Amino acid sequence: MADVTGVALPAPAKLRTVIIAFAANVVVASAKTAAAVITGSASMLAEAAHSWADAGNEVFLVIAERTSSRAADDAHPLGYGRESYVWSLFAAFGLFTAGAVVSVQHGVQELIAPEPAKDFAIAYIVLGVAVVFEGFSLTQSVVQARAAATRYGRTTFDYALNGSNSTLRAVLAEDSAALGGLGIAFLGILLHQVTGDSRYDAIGSLLIGVLLGVVAIVLINRNRRYLVGVEPNDTARAAVGRSLAGHPEIERVTYLHLEFVGPAQLYVVAAVDLVGDRREEDVARQLRMLEHLIEENELIQTAVLTLSVGDEPSITF
Repeated sequence: MADVTGVALPAPAKLRTVIIAFAANVVVASAKTAAAVITGSASMLAEAAHSWADAGNEVFLVIAERTSSRAADDAHPLGYGRESYVWSLFAAFGLFTAGAVVSVQHGVQELIAPEPAKDFAIAYIVLGVAVVFEGFSLTQSVVQARAAATRYGRTTFDYALNGSNSTLRAVLAEDSAALGGLGIAFLGILLHQVTGDSRYDAIGSLLIGVLLGVVAIVLINRNRRYLVGVEPNDTARAAVGRSLAGHPEIERVTYLHLEFVGPAQLYVVAAVDLVGDRREEDVARQLRMLEHLIEENELIQTAVLTLSVGDEPSITF
């Protein structure tokens, strides 16, 4: 069976992506904090809060990778895959509260009581260094996403936004927002320096907060969808259906339900009409054998097969 999920990055590769992003964010956050203290720039302070929020979120994403990879047991027969969405949801909330809210709040305070910034050269140097680090982290994520998307016939954007890999989506979104925030901060600081009006800097902080809020809401919504249960797209459903219907011991398929129970982990329920007419005991054993055969695919966490009723219409894939 082909990889119908569009998400099959090896765990070490995904974890490496998160660790690279964490290291980059710690270095950048430290530099931005120092620059914010020295310059008094509102946009730089917003960027510092953004990077510290990202660094903290990477910890949640590491936990997501660790906990979701545990094998199924009696307490969790469908595995622990959904842990990935729980911890990724925490990370998205962290981005919203520690990043978006703090940036907007500080921007509003600066608009009400503006304070001029100084030592603009330091701010520009730190922003330049941040672009290098954030760009490197984003490049690593994009390379992995593009390779997987090409392999499974999907666009990189669709793979990152709609795929079941929550950690890669979070890193891509946060790094993209980081570069966008750096651009906003640069413009805010530049306009502040050129015009002498610190309100431009404050507006930059507000815009950074809005950007982070939008990204956080998108990530929260994606994780929410996977937590409550989401099916793969029609192409994936058809691929699984054709794989079942094409099995020599299955004559037709009359019901098919697919649901993600974790990154690249599917729960499959199907009603099938078996070839031939056998005793009940033999049919039961045949169904169990087929379930185990389907579960040999690394993408199938659990498969449950039942018998079709004679007058049920077949599904065409």
